[in-house]
This record gives sequence, structure tokens and C-alpha cells, in this order.
Amino acid sequence: MKKTSRWLACFIGLGTVLLSQAVLAQGVAAVRAYPDKPVRVIVGYSPGGLPDTVARLVAQKLGERWRHQVVVENKPGANSSIAAEFVAKSTPDGYTVLVTDNSTTAINPFLYAKLPYDAEKDLVPVSLAARAPLFLAVHTSMPANTFQELVELVKSKPGQFSYGSSGIGSTHHLCMEFLKSALGLVITHVPYKGTGQSVPAVVAGQVPMVFSAFPSLSGYAKDGRVKLLAVNSLKRSELAPNVPAIAEIVPGFDFAPTIGFFVPAGTPRSIVDRLSAEIAKMLKLPDMITRATGLGIEPVGSSPEDYASSLRADAERYSRAVKISGAKAE
Repeated sequence: MKKTSRWLACFIGLGTVLLSQAVLAQGVAAVRAYPDKPVRVIVGYSPGGLPDTVARLVAQKLGERWRHQVVVENKPGANSSIAAEFVAKSTPDGYTVLVTDNSTTAINPFLYAKLPYDAEKDLVPVSLAARAPLFLAVHTSMPANTFQELVELVKSKPGQFSYGSSGIGSTHHLCMEFLKSALGLVITHVPYKGTGQSVPAVVAGQVPMVFSAFPSLSGYAKDGRVKLLAVNSLKRSELAPNVPAIAEIVPGFDFAPTIGFFVPAGTPRSIVDRLSAEIAKMLKLPDMITRATGLGIEPVGSSPEDYASSLRADAERYSRAVKISGAKAE
């Protein structure tokens, strides 16, 4: 009886080992073959926006390298929630990928009472693809030529100045509200429907200041119609190295929008790693760097672990910013 039990145990153990080896072999085969069909890249915003631009730049390069179609599909709505839900519920095989900004994981969970996806459980970070810092621009009539001068001016006249944003709960809004709290500033918020409205409002002098991406401001700055006083990234941007970072005055201040790639939870780690490495490689190509920089985008490329760490830091900052702003979305 004891011999039979030992034999049975050995048989089961051998079977387990063989099964594990078979599963491992299948996983290796899967990553070697990946991708062997078209890959869908789902973007949570309309065509032409920052996430869409990053998605199309990378998708083109990946398609050329893989010799398979990498198709970008836009599913805008609910501040990227519609696209996030779609990808979260997709088959976790690496053939449906999400490209979105940090609103999906760092803002929406604190802004909305209920979401159709769980940012931590349903989506796996693949790679931080790019940063696109926002610049603080003021109308030329403002008697401040530096960020420090602007702070002193606003403090001397509390409540007499306003700023435009891309809407309630936008990065532009939360960034300024956090800045106001950090420096004790009183500035009235004027929400617009995107930078297509807020930037022209500053140029026309309807509001004295705004945060926006470099491409939407650089032409006006060159023509002397606005002044760029600061950038909201942790360090100065290569896009305009002479413009100081707010973090030089407010240590740790970093509200630069980031754009990255995600896959559904359950996607094999081998495929996540392969996809991450390929994206990082594409973002470091000289022509990619040139094209991205010309569009006001700073290409990055990171490991899944580094991206996850970055998202956790973003969530901590933005949760505080949402609380400070009092913003809510239904």
C-alpha cells in the first residue's frame, strides 16, 4: 500500500512537472510568435489629441517592424473611461492595447463616484511612452516677466486675476488649483471646452493666464503675444530650456501629462515585456525623437515596473489636487 502511494505521488509529481514545462513552452512559443496578426491600439480620445498623436507615431513604427498592421481606433468619451472599459474587458492576449494619458489611472478614480473599470485591477501598465509638459502663459499686458514676479503680483491683488483651463477636472485645472494651494494664491477659475478655446482667450486678453502644451503656445510666444513664465514638469523642458520649472520654486511639483500603453489584466508577462521593449526601442529612434519633439512631445519609453511606479506617484499628487479643487464629475 505504501509502495503504491509512493508510486502514485511520484506519478503525480512527474505529471505536474511535465504540465508546467508544457505551459512554459507554450508561453515561450506565444511570445516568439507575437504578433502574428493585426494589433488594435485603442485611444481614449478624439483624433488629433496628444494620446492619439503618440499612439499613431508608435503604431506606425511597430507596424513597420512587425510587418503586421497596428491599427489605431479612437473611442473617446467620459475622460477616456469608455476606451479603458473596452480594453479592460478585451481578451488578454496582447492584441488589444490601450493608449491614454494619466487621467485614466490618476484622475478619474478620484473625480468620478463610479467607474466602469478598476484602474489597478483591470489594466496592466506596459510602458510610459511620452511626457508633454504644460507651460504657464500670460497675456503680454500682465506686468510680470518671471514666474516669481507673477506670484508676487497675484499675492498683492488677491482675487483680481483669473485663469483659463480646458475644463473642470482637466490636468490644466488641477495643476493650477494645486499651485494656488501651495503658494497661497487666490485666482478665479474660468473653464473652457479644451485648449482650442482657452488659449485664444488668453491671446485675446479675456483671461490673463493659462496652462497649455507647447505647440499651442509657441507661435504666440514667438510673435510676442504671450509670455511663457514656467513649465509644470519636474525639470525644465528641452522644448524651451530657458523657461524655469515650477518645481524650482515648489519642490516636487510635477503635473506634466504623461501618455502610456496598457493591456488587459491577465495578459502573459512575456508578451507585456516584449511589447514594452519594442515600444521603448521605437521611441529611441532618432527620427522618432525628432518628430515627437517637433510636436511638443518628450518621448520616454520605460519598463512596466517604472511606469507603474510613475502612475502611483501621479495618483498621489492628483488625488490631493482633486480634493483641493473640489471637482466632481458624474
